[in-house]
Amino acid sequence: MNPRPLDILRFTIDDYENIVCLWKACSLPYKSSGRDSRNSIEKELDHASTEFWVAEINKCPAGSIFGTHDGRKGWINRLAVHPDYQRQGVAGALVAKVETQFKRCGIQIIACLIEDWNVDSRKFFEQQDYLIHNEIHYYSKRENHDV
Repeated sequence: MNPRPLDILRFTIDDYENIVCLWKACSLPYKSSGRDSRNSIEKELDHASTEFWVAEINKCPAGSIFGTHDGRKGWINRLAVHPDYQRQGVAGALVAKVETQFKRCGIQIIACLIEDWNVDSRKFFEQQDYLIHNEIHYYSKRENHDV
């Protein structure tokens, strides 16, 4: 577990630039002119169904998580932990925060989508008691490649 003080704070749009730097440090794919643009994220913050959080250690961004729900199922997105803070409990603390918030909203199903190549994330979620569903096929229809 992380021996340093860890603060989990609600994400505000003022955190945007720091979180983009965090995503880049984690090699997290980033759609700067689409779904990950400042404008898009700012619009999402207006919805009561968003649970966007930032983990800080000594006032420095150590991790982030974006959770959303539709009233019946919650989704974990954009979980990222800076390489300097990985394997110190940051990801677990962020996931626990979103799970707690979802439970307060009556959400009983929480899901995430992880690319096949992202072995570390897959192992992490399995350790958090998330089950893989190989029988599910993910389909999407997008207006363009940035959304």
